[in-house]
Amino acid sequence: VKRAQAGDQEAFADLAAGIADRFLATSHRILSDIDLAEDATQQALVSIWQDLPQLRDPARFEAWSYRLLVRACYAEARRSRSWNPGLRLVDTDQPISDPSASVADRDQLERAFRRLSVDHRAVVVLHHYLDLPLPEVADTLGIPHGTARSRLHYAMRGLRAALDADARPANGEVAS
Repeated sequence: VKRAQAGDQEAFADLAAGIADRFLATSHRILSDIDLAEDATQQALVSIWQDLPQLRDPARFEAWSYRLLVRACYAEARRSRSWNPGLRLVDTDQPISDPSASVADRDQLERAFRRLSVDHRAVVVLHHYLDLPLPEVADTLGIPHGTARSRLHYAMRGLRAALDADARPANGEVAS
């Protein structure tokens, strides 16, 4: 990090190669569109290169770089009119006993996730997908710890409410 801060392009290339896949996976989970995710990842890497000399504590590189990635995701979401927010939270590598039930559950979860704001989705992705503790999520997003905890609470509450609403029979339907 220190070499890259000093302008060493090879050092930055090594840093970028080490984080690019994780960045793309994270931005894809936030944006649910691979093209937007690629653009956000590229923009984040450009921002990291440009802003790296101003990073005061090289030990904080990872949290600082994720903050730039989340900002790039927000910018891509605002720029895109056809943005379709969603996230696949269900692990598809696990054996499936009833494929149709799993697909239905995944679709229901994705619909619920789309109803969350970008702020709430970002907290859920950072905390549950990247397994960052809430203090690191707060630091990454540049928000107070209590705000991160509150966003996660309301995001999970929103997911539960959306899932419960989808599970209820519509008017005129008989529950089976």
